[in-house]
Amino acid sequence: MTDPSPASLADRVRDGDVRFHEIEEHADADTAAAARRRLVAETADADADALGEYAFDAADAHGSNIENMIGAVQVPMGVAGPVAIDGGALSGERYLPLATTEGALVASINRGCSVVTDAGGATARVTKSGMTRAPVFRVRDVAEAEALVEWVRDSEDVLREAAESTTSHGELLDVTPYVVGNNVFLRFRYDTKDAMGMNMATIATREACDRIEDETDASLVALSGNLCSDKKPAAVNAVEGRGRSVTADVEVPREIVEDRLHTTPEAVAEINTRKNLVGSAKAGSLGFNAHVANAVAAMFLATGQDEAQVVEGANAITTAETTTDGDLYASVSIASLEVGTVGGGTTLPTQAAGLDILGVRGGGDPAGSNGDALAEAIAVCALAGELSLLAALGSRHLSSAHADLGR
Repeated sequence: MTDPSPASLADRVRDGDVRFHEIEEHADADTAAAARRRLVAETADADADALGEYAFDAADAHGSNIENMIGAVQVPMGVAGPVAIDGGALSGERYLPLATTEGALVASINRGCSVVTDAGGATARVTKSGMTRAPVFRVRDVAEAEALVEWVRDSEDVLREAAESTTSHGELLDVTPYVVGNNVFLRFRYDTKDAMGMNMATIATREACDRIEDETDASLVALSGNLCSDKKPAAVNAVEGRGRSVTADVEVPREIVEDRLHTTPEAVAEINTRKNLVGSAKAGSLGFNAHVANAVAAMFLATGQDEAQVVEGANAITTAETTTDGDLYASVSIASLEVGTVGGGTTLPTQAAGLDILGVRGGGDPAGSNGDALAEAIAVCALAGELSLLAALGSRHLSSAHADLGR
């Protein structure tokens, strides 16, 4: 009988008897990961033992979450809050799970959460929803492009039937055409309920593209033509949104700003204008905020989201102004937050625990409500982080906080 030990499997890979990426066909997933870890460590002359410490079932992760698994990376998780949230899908006080290696981040967001709660809580709403996929077609000339655009506009029911035949949950909302010479881009937008929905949108769009090629003279060049736009900074997402567009705001009384944040509403508003708006414009930034990516990334890691989509999730605008009563109004609007509470990394146990902390794990009732609730929680988290950082700049405490906590 063949020895299924990691050492034996590693020897078989070296001898060419077993392929590196096919070890799971000869042993259970944990043993395969150990064999692969052994091979990598020996080749790189590295100590990889710590990667073998993980709490999930490798068999569940293999194929659905990872390939060529050698172990897992552990990221410290903390919580900020509780913070009071008045959302369209999430209400009450919630702890916000944050996974990060950046010292001072959780402490800063926690301070913002405390201020938000003392001010009566933050309001949050998802204002638009829809996951997109935008294939590009080749046509002969602009006349043929116009014909394709007209066909798409007249045949949305046909495309909807084709796309929705691939999914029991997703719904095609609309198809927007864009013409560039003999290229026609079609931006399909779907309601994917509680799933982030990228795979759902891709599969559904492929079916619709087959129908287009059957019925027109257009030829599909690529299922994604980058007008989606996925995992890249893009103005189309800033304007049209992708995933969920969500806004959170709060009005903080002057005395709380002065006593708790050690600055004034006027100072915070001026810093926001000169830094987040003017400074970002001068830099040509697609995001007009202080550090929304910090909150988005930490909550993405804590709840099993696709971390590469922090690129779009950080596409946010922060506003701050002094009210007629002399208080501070602040808001964060995130244009393209791509999140889900089912599928992908949300099924891993530690990430599922993060969703459980928020009370949004799994499918919502009604469908889509848990995804909305997660988006609202992330927006409130980002708002708390913006308030805290802007105030730290106003009180000139930023460097001292990092010296104490971030070194």
